[in-house]
Amino acid sequence: MLDHLSIQCADVPASAAFYDAVLAPLGGHRLMDFGSVIGFGVAPMPTFWLGPRTSGEGFRECHIAFSAPDRAAVDAFLAVAKGAGAEVLHEARVWPEYHPGYYGAFVRDPDGNNVEAVCHTPE
Repeated sequence: MLDHLSIQCADVPASAAFYDAVLAPLGGHRLMDFGSVIGFGVAPMPTFWLGPRTSGEGFRECHIAFSAPDRAAVDAFLAVAKGAGAEVLHEARVWPEYHPGYYGAFVRDPDGNNVEAVCHTPE
């Protein structure tokens, strides 16, 4: 149902560098770059976009969950995020309260959004 999602960033280059790094272990890459607007995803079409903060007052946190092909990719996402200096909200683990195979890790992006990598496949 979701075609694409776009978020506004205080510093697009900083956010783009963060997402370049953390999406790579999940198979996501920068597919379109118009300078201040950047699209990420899996070819052929971007599904996640960054742009400059141009509307609204103050910060409004988003929760963004990216699919991981396996648990190793979730762990790699977390390692890259830590290496980039991201605040870790939740270490990678099974979240049985969601469902028995839910394996996810949560970090903050440069703007403070809650960014998750999740795998729904049992170990």
